[in-house]
This record gives sequence, C-alpha cells and structure tokens, in this order.
Amino acid sequence: MIELIKQFLMTFADTFYDVIPIITIFLAFQFIVIRRPLANPIKLGIGFFYVLLGLTLFLMGLEKALFPLGELMATQLTSSEFIYDTPSYSDIHWGDFYWVYIFAFAIGFSTTIAEPSLMAVAIKAHEVSGGAIHPWGLRISVALGVAIGISLGVYRIIVGDPIHYYIATGYVFVIFQTFKAPKLIVPLAYDSGGVTTSTVTVPLVAALGLGLASTIPGRSPLIDGFGLIAFASLFPMITVMAYAQLSQWYADKQNKIKQEESK
Repeated sequence: MIELIKQFLMTFADTFYDVIPIITIFLAFQFIVIRRPLANPIKLGIGFFYVLLGLTLFLMGLEKALFPLGELMATQLTSSEFIYDTPSYSDIHWGDFYWVYIFAFAIGFSTTIAEPSLMAVAIKAHEVSGGAIHPWGLRISVALGVAIGISLGVYRIIVGDPIHYYIATGYVFVIFQTFKAPKLIVPLAYDSGGVTTSTVTVPLVAALGLGLASTIPGRSPLIDGFGLIAFASLFPMITVMAYAQLSQWYADKQNKIKQEESK
C-alpha cells in the first residue's frame, strides 16, 4: 500500500510538471495578450486539479493494467503450446495465428468504439453537417478501419515484412480515394485517422505489438514491435471515405428509383 501511494505521488508530480507548460501558455495569453482576468478562477483551479488527478490515475492504470494485459494476451496467443500444442515452434506459418488476427480485430474495433475523442468528433460532425453524417455510421466505419489495420499490422509482424511497403501502398490508396470521395468527407476522414490514436486504443495496440515481437522468434521489439499505431491511423481514412462513397452511391440509386417511379 505504501509503495502504491509513493507511486501515485510520483506520478502526480510528474503529471503536474508535464501540464505546467500548457497552463503557462494559456495564462500568458490571457493576461498579456487578451489582458482580461479569468472569469472563474476557483472553478478553473478545481478543474485543473481534476485533470491532474484523472491523468495520474489513467497513467497508473496503463502501467498496472492495460500494458500488462496486452502483453499477456499477445504472449498467450502466440505461445507455441497454444498454437502447435508442442513445446517449441516449427515451420511458422501465418495461418496458424488466426486467433491473434481475431483478437487484433476485436480489440481494435472495441477500443475504437469506446474512444472518447472519436465520440466527440462524431457528435460535432453530425451537428455541423446538419444530420448528413450519422455519428454511429462514422464511428463504426472508423472502428472497422482500425480493426482491419491492426489485423494487417499483426500479420506484418508475424511474417516479418518491412513496414514501409504496407504504409506506402496504403497512402497511395488514400490519395486515389481523395479524388473520388465526396469533398465534404475528406477532411473528416483525415481527422478520423488521428483521433483513433488516443487514450484507449494506443496502450493496448502498442502492448500487443511489443508482445508479439517479443514472443515470435526472429522478431525485434524495436524494429517489428512498433508500427501498429501507424496502421490504426491509416486505415480509418480509407474506410471513412469508402463509407461516404457507398452512402453517396446508395443515395444516387434511391434518387434514380424515385425519378423513374415519378415518370
């Protein structure tokens, strides 16, 4: 218990020092540039304390739960006993790791659906578009993109392919889609790739990649363990633009049917 309290206080102090520059910039602009006093300094102080407390507990939760959980699942799912029912690896084949792909897809989809930053973007997009962009449609398309991206990234780690082949090909596809997708969805699709790499998704995805690279023979945690987050950022852009293209195609089809019926 004493060690836990010490760790909490150390993490709280580190978080305080990390947040101080942000607060300093806001206060400097408030008093020097805008030259107005703070409207509710007591409420702001309480809110600042809540931010520090929340970040401290979140960071401790990552270290105590999410990172160990991701590494544990990766280790268990890729162990030779689980895959081959033998004490050692023999002739590694990417198809033998199907449970890893299923886990990667499921964890990518579920963490993205629960991502607070994606919820905020989806709600704002719905408001600004006048209801044209449905929040759940956007969230599901982004979650599918993350799930597919992480699954492909896991495949890359297992087979040991260079990451730049996948990323370069993906961005070529994104550029092609940019010219074909509805213009109103393109900036939102690009932002959707960024909001996925946030508080809930990143810890589990990073832990999964490092766990895989540490477990599979011949893989380097430094070279092969990282990179899953890049896949999680890339593929939502593709799926969101594809969602918009399919929606536009369906709307055009419905309009043609209505026009034919009216004739």
